[in-house]
Amino acid sequence: MDDKADKTDLPKVVQELSERLSINDFTVQLTRDGITTLWISRQNLRAILCYLKSQALSPYLLLFDLTAIDERQRTHRYGLPDSVFTVVYHLLSFDRNEDIRLKIALDEASLSLPTISDIWPSANWYEREVWDMFGIVFEGHPHLRRIIMPPTWQGHPLRKDHYARATEIEPFSLPDERQEIEQDALRFVPEDWGMRRNSEDSDFMFLNMGPNHPSVHGAFRIALQLDGEEIIDALPDIGYHHRGAEKMGERQSWHTYIPYTDRVDYLGGSMNNLPYVLAVEQLAGIEVPERAQVIRVMISELYRLASHLLFYGTFAQDVGQMSPIFYMFIDREKVFDILESITGARMHSSFFRIGGVAMDLPRGWDKRIREFIDYLPARLNHYDKMVMQNSTLKRRTQGIGAYTTAEAIDWGVTGAGLRATGLAWDYRKARPYSGYQNYEFEIPTGTHGDCYERCAVRVEEMRQSIHIIKQCLENMPEGHYKAHHPLTTPPPKARTLHDIETLIQHFLNVSWGPVIPVGESCVTIEATKGLNAYYLTSDGGTMSYRTRIRTPSFAHLQMIPMMCRGMMVADLIAILASIDFVMSDVDR
Repeated sequence: MDDKADKTDLPKVVQELSERLSINDFTVQLTRDGITTLWISRQNLRAILCYLKSQALSPYLLLFDLTAIDERQRTHRYGLPDSVFTVVYHLLSFDRNEDIRLKIALDEASLSLPTISDIWPSANWYEREVWDMFGIVFEGHPHLRRIIMPPTWQGHPLRKDHYARATEIEPFSLPDERQEIEQDALRFVPEDWGMRRNSEDSDFMFLNMGPNHPSVHGAFRIALQLDGEEIIDALPDIGYHHRGAEKMGERQSWHTYIPYTDRVDYLGGSMNNLPYVLAVEQLAGIEVPERAQVIRVMISELYRLASHLLFYGTFAQDVGQMSPIFYMFIDREKVFDILESITGARMHSSFFRIGGVAMDLPRGWDKRIREFIDYLPARLNHYDKMVMQNSTLKRRTQGIGAYTTAEAIDWGVTGAGLRATGLAWDYRKARPYSGYQNYEFEIPTGTHGDCYERCAVRVEEMRQSIHIIKQCLENMPEGHYKAHHPLTTPPPKARTLHDIETLIQHFLNVSWGPVIPVGESCVTIEATKGLNAYYLTSDGGTMSYRTRIRTPSFAHLQMIPMMCRGMMVADLIAILASIDFVMSDVDR
């Protein structure tokens, strides 16, 4: 259980806040993840955030996440301030290699906070999402309107009193008069989005890219304001792919939610399972066997290869090269053949389990992997000549969509997009998880942070993934593929056949799910597209009380207007290709 911390032993950053800002009216909360967590007052919010970002000696430069919790049905809140809704700010410091979590308690009569979009531009979408999902107003926000749900939606879906299933409401119908209202709400009004004419005698010229357009890689719309082919402004419009993944996380048992995580970044497969099961294991105090950890790393890196190969091919295709994608999809199919032989599925294997993996490696598992890691390096060298050394592709991508390290951090960019600016930050190195500290690999970086280097970094990451997989292959330990902890789900089969008590436990764990101890845990991994995190709150039940999914693509798409202003429409296509986003990762 999370308890009130002993204030005689405060974390260093808390002492700084007390000494430098003379702020002492906070409550320190202990959490399972060990992240410094402070409950602060509304009036001190901006002062503390400004200090942490700009004035601290080792600042917390990255606004990693901003979300909220509906506390009204939560029963285990010992030692915490009274709160109806809680807004959570999660910051990351690269210099300190640590995080801090700030919480603001709100009551029903005052569901508002000052915006911080002027401190972090990336806060813009996060605040809109919190308003959309919880109804919390951010005063001074430049454009506070729905971002995930349709503009006509009634209610705020992540509130506990909002329905979760279609069976909880009347069957859907769309009368003619309602259809007209819905259609009118979708009409694009430039002034509503802050667009202005360049002069009194000029008019708007618009181009709608999407929501169904081959270069936007899914259901995604960008409204472009143009002067000829030059982009004056761009407005990303998301939400077409929203499926309520966080809401579903609060209605499924801890175990049955695992397959849903595969579909968040559907190109990352079981890598999506990893931060979720790691967070549950942290809450439950489960130690994962070494063999299971190595299997997880190997499967994750195979999915990284599959995702990067798709990115590589579509990147070349979007800027005009048609043949590379066919070669790369052949290699991607080889990766899926390996994954299918081990897990039984290709894209969505849901192979990771609470406490380990679904099953042990099959006999002869190493043969296909050995053949593949011997085969792929030469193919990558060939692709270098086809794509990276192609003069037309270079002209289309070098110097296009460039940003600095400081700009990337301000906008919440992580993964290859950040490393392309020259910052060698990889979560697998900085904060190793699942045994990554035992592997030798390099962190590829760029210099200019443009479209070309974002691709080049991912290409080199594939070579590093091959190196990691080879180490897994050569150093696979013996032992169990799953922990023998009572909360693993399902428990190892040998245990279930031992006696009637373990068989009953198996039945209850699978049908109702394990009861996870009270607490909060956030676990982050270096996913295919950047930093992916699951922030789970357990109220001591068989389901998560609050499931927050922090995805990299959501933050990355915010940066599109800054990257493309003054560019041509054709440049925007290259920029979109270089971001490597998936709309299910954005909308969840």
